[in-house]
Order: sequence, then structure tokens, then C-alpha cells
Amino acid sequence: MLKKSLNKSEFNIQDRGEIAFRVKPFLKWAGGKGQLLDIFQDFYPRQLVAQSIENYYEPFVGGGAVFFDIARKFNIKSAFLYDVNEELILTYRVVQQDAPKLIEHLEKHQKKYQKLDEEKQGEYFYKVRQSFNNQRTRTNFETYSEKWISRAAQTIFLNKTCFNGLFRFNSKGEFNTPKGRYKNPKILDAEAILKTSELLGIAEIKMADFRQVEKDIKLQSFVYYDPPYRPLNKTSSFTAYSKNSFTDNEQKELADVFHRLNEKGIYQMLSNSDPKNMNPNDNFFDELYSNYLIFRVPAKRMINSNGAKRSAINEIIVTNYPVDY
Repeated sequence: MLKKSLNKSEFNIQDRGEIAFRVKPFLKWAGGKGQLLDIFQDFYPRQLVAQSIENYYEPFVGGGAVFFDIARKFNIKSAFLYDVNEELILTYRVVQQDAPKLIEHLEKHQKKYQKLDEEKQGEYFYKVRQSFNNQRTRTNFETYSEKWISRAAQTIFLNKTCFNGLFRFNSKGEFNTPKGRYKNPKILDAEAILKTSELLGIAEIKMADFRQVEKDIKLQSFVYYDPPYRPLNKTSSFTAYSKNSFTDNEQKELADVFHRLNEKGIYQMLSNSDPKNMNPNDNFFDELYSNYLIFRVPAKRMINSNGAKRSAINEIIVTNYPVDY
């Protein structure tokens, strides 16, 4: 098994012609991979460049930064995007199917919000949040509906105006993040939504957990896993961006899926927090993925609330194929 550190940041991969610039995810996302995309270029399977991989799977789509990166650069024919967060999947499907109408709703939120002073903005935020939570039990998350558009607009509004863009739900499935302190939040990014909608044209989007990938998998495929990160310590846990938790047992079940798809010859890549940041003797992932390549890469995430004690940390990347580095 090979383990190595990585400091490389310059890459040369030809962009896909239709969309010649990086597509910005339309949601803020805790643990989003936007800041690691340059590093990830060196870890994608070279078969993507050779166009021998036709299908892409992402069982924890989150903010979608990796999907958007791959979809605009490589000639994949189809994508399968999953998440257990039903609000997230609802919003993705609206962006995919009704981007212009969604933009109209967001424009209304933005115009109303920006006219208000700070106190009135707080009242507006909590009114939208209460409405969003009250409507939850009356929302059919299975069947696409015109009503989804206004709900997706509420989701994006709350995401762009709440504290740190923290997309967090309690055990009842209620959005509970407080208002953030932004002077002029960009609630509507019409260009990002339209470009995102264009890229999502090749995608099948499902509310499902990571086990679904085994049922849908095709040959000539690449799977990228970005599960809720294993906490670095007891106080840093943020695994419940939905009402579901993600424990070590789920991490082990995910590794079992990784093993089984490896036997089928599926190209796979996984990222997670590196427990050795806090405990050099914690070999949880080293043991779980001992048959594969494990890399440690620098990330900009900070792990101490005391600014004087903050330091950059490593994340791990696991692949079941050779990496040219």
C-alpha cells in the first residue's frame, strides 16, 4: 500500500468545450470540495481523460462541486447523484427541471431582503424559516410538484443568509441554523443556477443512501464518495446535515460497498477526514482501506476555535486504481 503527502497545485486538464469555466455550486456546503478541486485533478482516474469511463456516480452529492468539475471537463454520458437529505434532493431536481422559475422566486426574496435594515432582515429570515419548517409535513418529497419550486427557493435563501451557510437539521427534520451576519448576501446567482441546470441534464437524481449505488452501477463507471466526515474529536462532530447520523458502523458499511464494487472493476475514489490529525495512532481508515492506495493531502479547514492555535490539516484520499503522481 502506498501513502504519500501532496503539495502539488498546478494542473493541465483540457476543459469541456460547452462550459469553459468552473461552475460555482449553487449552495454553500459544510465540507464542500471546492477548495480541493485543484488537488483532485491528479487523483481522478486517467480513464476519464481517455474517455473510456462513461458513467459517474456520487452517493453523497452535497454541494456537488466534484460532479460539476467532472461533468464540465470530461465526456461522461450519464451521472447518478444521490443523497439522504430530501430537501437537498428536492432542490437539485428543481434546479435541473425548473431553473427559470426558481430564479424568479429567488429574485423576489433578494429584492425584499435587501430593502430591509438588519433588524427587519432578521424578522424576514425567521419568518421564512418558520414557514419552511411548518410546510415540511405537508410536502410530498416523492412526486415532483410545482410547489417544489417555492420550497427550493426557500432552501437556497436560508442557505445563503444563515450562519456560515450551515445546512443543518434537527432530529425532527427542521432547519435550525440561526441567521448569519451578512451585509449583502448574494441570494440569487442566476448564472450559476443556469449552468448547473445545464450540467444536471445528464444526471439521474435520487433521494437514497450510498447503498443504492450498488443497485444502479454500470460497467465503465467512476464512483466518488464524500461521506459525512468522521469527527476529528468529540467536539468537532458535524455528521448530521440531515436528520440521520453517520457513525463508524456506517463508515464500515461504506467500505464494504467499496470492496464489492472493486471486485467488479469499478473505478472508485473516497475522501474523508484524517484521524491522524488529532491522534497519530488512530488507524481507522488505514485499516479499513488497507488494500488500496491512501494519500494524505493538505486542506484549508481549521480545527481549533482559538485563532492563535489554528493550523492546516490533512484529509485522506483513497483510490482503487494507480495514480500518476
